[in-house]
Amino acid sequence: MCAARPCSPGEGKQSFRLRLLHIEAAKYLIVEVTQVSRYIARRALTGALIVLVSIFLNFMLIHLAPGDPVSILSGKDSPSPEMEAALRAKYGLDQPVLVQFGAYIRTLLQGDLGESILSGRPVAEMIAERIGPTLLLALTTAVLSVMIGTALGIHCARRQGTKLDTTLSGISYLFDAMPPFWLGMMFILAFASTLKLFPTAGMVDMRADYEGIQYVADVLRHLFLPALTLTLLNIPYFFRIARASVIQVMSEDFVMTFRAAGMKESRIFYKYIFKNSILPTVTVFGITLAYIITGVSIIEIVFSWPGMGNFMMNAISRRDYPLLMGLYLILSVSVAVNMILTDIVYAWIDPRIRYN
Repeated sequence: MCAARPCSPGEGKQSFRLRLLHIEAAKYLIVEVTQVSRYIARRALTGALIVLVSIFLNFMLIHLAPGDPVSILSGKDSPSPEMEAALRAKYGLDQPVLVQFGAYIRTLLQGDLGESILSGRPVAEMIAERIGPTLLLALTTAVLSVMIGTALGIHCARRQGTKLDTTLSGISYLFDAMPPFWLGMMFILAFASTLKLFPTAGMVDMRADYEGIQYVADVLRHLFLPALTLTLLNIPYFFRIARASVIQVMSEDFVMTFRAAGMKESRIFYKYIFKNSILPTVTVFGITLAYIITGVSIIEIVFSWPGMGNFMMNAISRRDYPLLMGLYLILSVSVAVNMILTDIVYAWIDPRIRYN
């Protein structure tokens, strides 16, 4: 507009101020992106170091433990010393542990997890067959636990001291003290063996050839009991964290000030209390998700769920070194990734974290 006619002093000042605002906004965006990038880089580096240390420790513990896969392959009845020596030489088990570790790292850097000593199949292929059911069980449990536990915790915190609050708090401690395998077996006894409502084991009915929606329904029926067991055992964590966090924030001075100023209770809660109290829940969710992925083995064994639980127990009992290292690597990476994602979400919710 100023190019067609001379600009007035007021228009010139306004245009100059707009340019300054654009420059300041661009500077702020650059600083923000830089801070976030540095924060993510630091967390990614920390996660990579954790995975490396975990690989080293797992490798040493597995190889220094009594027994090896050669004793399984050669059999218990009059094993031939010559055959055992040949097997150890074939799989490099006659080399020093550090030399074996170096060979494993070189193979790992090429994207190869190795081959199972006992089955001869690629480790990556064997894990890929089992990781899907484990992730299905773990993610279902984690999402249900955080939703139900957080909702109940917030509800009881806003009604602190009521009969509902006292009852749910007591029930949370009750479930927190229950062993997972015991609760799982009680559910099998009650809902599967007695009431015949759900199957006792497996992920699908092997006698039926379901497809489409029937297959999904069959998987959900088999998923119900193991997911219910893990959900009930993890709800107490989120319940107590959410309840304690909301109660703490509700007692802060700024909340008292808003109430004294006449602000609506619903607006105070959803705009200020909820946002500040959800931060601990985010942290606990990341930790719990990592724990569930690595800790569902007992429940998978109880319900014969075709995940990595039974798979890992068999690999441990048979001393299948490459398979064990592949499983531990996947679990270590899953924990590290969960921690990194949790830190990123936490920093997104609370910018003070990334600036510090």
